[in-house]
Amino acid sequence: MAREGRAKWGGFGSGSGHCSYKRITLIVCSINIVIALYVLRSLYSSLYIYPNKDNVVKYTPDQIRKMEESIKIRRASEPIELVKLVKRLKHEFWSEKSVAELPPAVKHKITDEILQRLRSLRPNANISEQQELVETWRKEKLKEAKKLALGGEGLNSTLLQEEAEMLVKALESNWAVLSEDIGLWIPTEINHQEHDDKPEGVEDTEDEDQILAGRPLPPECNTKLHTDYGGAAVRWGLTHHKESAADCCQACLDQAKHAKPGERKCNIWVYCPSEGGCYSPDIHEHKHMECWLKSSERPKLNFKDRYSEAYRNSHPSAPVIVPWVSGVVSGEIGKGGSRLLYSSFDD
Repeated sequence: MAREGRAKWGGFGSGSGHCSYKRITLIVCSINIVIALYVLRSLYSSLYIYPNKDNVVKYTPDQIRKMEESIKIRRASEPIELVKLVKRLKHEFWSEKSVAELPPAVKHKITDEILQRLRSLRPNANISEQQELVETWRKEKLKEAKKLALGGEGLNSTLLQEEAEMLVKALESNWAVLSEDIGLWIPTEINHQEHDDKPEGVEDTEDEDQILAGRPLPPECNTKLHTDYGGAAVRWGLTHHKESAADCCQACLDQAKHAKPGERKCNIWVYCPSEGGCYSPDIHEHKHMECWLKSSERPKLNFKDRYSEAYRNSHPSAPVIVPWVSGVVSGEIGKGGSRLLYSSFDD
């Protein structure tokens, strides 16, 4: 009885224990599966999170415009000119370096050869002939150096093949640097060409002082350079200044046109074109741009071209050349109703 009960108890205990282990195993496996699924989901999300965001993000037109502007600003701020300058400096540096590698003996030799060629020219040879001669020598020497660099015969045997290779490079691509290094400088020929830009009707003159500033004077002014006409003053030049001789002549024409009955009409204009002032044998100081308007029925010359030596002896302050410019205009003058036709003339 006791054994049967013990057996039953043991059987029940064994079955109960077996059921308990099975449940525990199922629970542990379920938990592991859940954890594994969670980990897999996390890994999947981490792999595709950025592509998903890129597809979702959208920029506004204003943001796109600002990004484009920033790209343009960044490109514009790139030191393109500086990069070009650095490249050019590098090229010049390597050119100078290659020329500097030439042995002094080779430089002296080519210098002597160029001088001998230049001495063979005629004494009055122009710059073009000198440049042509030097260029001919350079081509001949380059041809010889190439032959020697390839192992042939052509140059002086004292020149090594390695030196010939450097000379080829210097003569072919660095000739300007080599010329400067050996002290060879031939100035650029300047062709002088005279341009006749004088207005029509203006006479040629060799005296630069005779060129008047301002607009050209019309023919009716009858302009006479280095001339001083006399006459009764219609308008004092001490207080009457004009920008140019043409303006002074026009003032004379205008005065004669608008003069009232009984008033003197201007038919002589006298102008001071010199910036240092003009000489006159009176007590006044005559300055630049003085414009004298005068009237005379028979205009006469005070001075013309040069002051005589006798006059300068008696007037030490007088210059050699008469500084005034004047003219007798064509038209009519009169006083008190009388009228007289006149034109310019020389005494």
